[in-house]
Amino acid sequence: MRNIFLWILQLALIHTCFAQQYDDTIKTQTLNPVVIDGSSQVRDIRRLSEVEGTYIFSGKKNEVILISNQNNGLSEKYCRQIFAKIPGIFVYDMDGTGNQVNISARGMDPHRSWEFNIRKDGIITNTDMYGYPASHYNVPIEAVDRIELVRGSAAQQYGGQFGGMLNYITKAPSKKKVGFESINTVGSYGLVSTYNALSGTLGKFRYSVWMNKKSLEGYRKFNDSRYDAEAVSLFYDFNENMKLKIEYTHSNYLIHLAGALNDRQFAEDPRQATRTRNYYNPDIYIPSLTFDWNLSNSTRLRLTSNAILGQRSSVMFDKPANVADTIVTATGQYNHRQVDIDNYHTYMTEVRVLHNYRFFRQMNTLTVGIQTINNDLHRRQQGVGSTGTDYDLELTKPGWGRDLHFKTNNIAAFAENKWSLSKQLSVSTSARMELGASRLTGVITNYPDDELPNTIEHKFPILGASIQYNLDHSNFYGGWSQAYRPVVLKDIVPGSVYEKADKNLKDAYGYNAEIGYRGQKGWLTWDIDAYYLLYRHRLGTVALTDDQGDLIIYRTNIGDSHTKGIEAFVQGDWALGSSGLISIYNATSLMDARYKNANIRKGDENVSVDGNYVESAPRVISRSGITYKFNRWTACVKYSYSAESYADALNTGTPTPSGAVGLVPAYSLVDVNLAVRLNNFLKIQLNANNLFNKSYFAKRPQFYPGPGIWPSDGRTLSATVSIKL
Repeated sequence: MRNIFLWILQLALIHTCFAQQYDDTIKTQTLNPVVIDGSSQVRDIRRLSEVEGTYIFSGKKNEVILISNQNNGLSEKYCRQIFAKIPGIFVYDMDGTGNQVNISARGMDPHRSWEFNIRKDGIITNTDMYGYPASHYNVPIEAVDRIELVRGSAAQQYGGQFGGMLNYITKAPSKKKVGFESINTVGSYGLVSTYNALSGTLGKFRYSVWMNKKSLEGYRKFNDSRYDAEAVSLFYDFNENMKLKIEYTHSNYLIHLAGALNDRQFAEDPRQATRTRNYYNPDIYIPSLTFDWNLSNSTRLRLTSNAILGQRSSVMFDKPANVADTIVTATGQYNHRQVDIDNYHTYMTEVRVLHNYRFFRQMNTLTVGIQTINNDLHRRQQGVGSTGTDYDLELTKPGWGRDLHFKTNNIAAFAENKWSLSKQLSVSTSARMELGASRLTGVITNYPDDELPNTIEHKFPILGASIQYNLDHSNFYGGWSQAYRPVVLKDIVPGSVYEKADKNLKDAYGYNAEIGYRGQKGWLTWDIDAYYLLYRHRLGTVALTDDQGDLIIYRTNIGDSHTKGIEAFVQGDWALGSSGLISIYNATSLMDARYKNANIRKGDENVSVDGNYVESAPRVISRSGITYKFNRWTACVKYSYSAESYADALNTGTPTPSGAVGLVPAYSLVDVNLAVRLNNFLKIQLNANNLFNKSYFAKRPQFYPGPGIWPSDGRTLSATVSIKL
């Protein structure tokens, strides 16, 4: 790593000298964003600048959600409210705890947002980018100042994810010696949450410490959860050009999983539970270091290094929803539960350099960097657990059905250059090279030892280009960028003794392309774009016959999918006298996501799904809202609509007895928020979520937390008191 750092530093110095040959006297400095909350607009969303930090965002589809300016239930973390002004975001509301963000865009899988490169203050938090890229770490929204979302057309700069980058920027330390903030919420179904933070500045030293605890009995029976998270951040400013940050953050929650329902059970009572003994617990620690250094007026460097440590554990009676968990007559006890434990050991380092230089009298920008990732995912599954009802990971029989290690070593080098062709027009070109390999070793009971070991190499040259043309109050933008998704551990490991995994699985590969027009003038703000996403080598199963003539289920690449659509956001703001303001917005996406040249298994046959709709990809997602401000009072009404979607590639319409596949009906919801700021230190807010108590579900998952219907929350009410000193 030391050699990599020196190489990057030398490159930065060389470019600094190169720039001096052009007698560049223009000084550049990146300032923290300033948001003025006046009476002319509801400023809770903006766009990233063309260059911010060590990133180039010129020509990229992006949004910045200003959490501090929103009026949402923070503790509940309803993503349809947080991401309301970002068109096309599919939200998978699963358990109502707010302990996890499950979102996707443009026809991808929303499971734990794992199609995104997820970061906190620029630090990657995906648990294992190659083994299990879900983000189990969960930062409380109370600690977040803003969320930056950059679509996949900028993938070269942060990683090859199709979805893009989702970056949670936490609140900066207070400029006072001691600053205090406390946000406390109580609500329906036993919700109690408290967030408390201390921060301050003492000369060159800054600090921030926060903690969050939350408990909830749950909308459904046997759906209680307990959550806690903490962070300690220490900053030292050597001078105005050199800054160091050391941080330790942790999140942990335990949820009682009420089990999936089938359609009959959902119609009878969506609050009922089919499981009373199922538990799930991710416990994640992330230590990190960030070093920022402005080498000159034109060149800045950022070094980040972090680890993701901890485990994800569960103990469950893991059967379809139509199989009851009952007492066994012969023993007088419940069946044994299954124990699964993942242990994560992930280490990442990234060095980035951004350099401004003159070329043909125009200021251009180059960003280059190297990223290294080393992972060891230790997966133990199918352990025979207890017959009890509490959270208990002890095994009643020695050994595991699966005991695996999935180790990955990967290095990526990337570069992007923003070429300014005139004051209005710029073109950016980018490239990223991924080199590495994932190696699977271990034991699966009743599976041939020689069939299991597998090595999957990652060798990807990823290219991209974007363009932006600036007008007085708006700009046209567009881009094309390749992306990929590595084959993850669940794709490699056979699901049963009747299943085999292809030894030559291919990583998913494709590209994002988009063109749009955005701007802000007077009372109107808008961003409208059209896009196309090609996703090659999707994973699935086909039916084959082995040498003995026996049927086997073969997990392999089944074909491609392509998504095309339109995303549109528009907002109008009108002042009502000197003290009032009304704001109306709409964010709508029209999406057509279909399979292309794809075949999957149906029974013992292979069936073409060419032209079928992709799972969890509603053709229309639309969210609207109106906000009225008067003096210290703010009232918001939000409306969310999601069209119907399918749960499987076969586009099965009639639900199966287990509820695992079938149509996911369309639904619409209304949320209301009322807030009053009593003074500069105290704010009170009331929230009514799903005001009309709509019974709905957003997805029929095929794996975790179990196949079937997972009802979303009905009407919930909450009250929040915020204090800031």
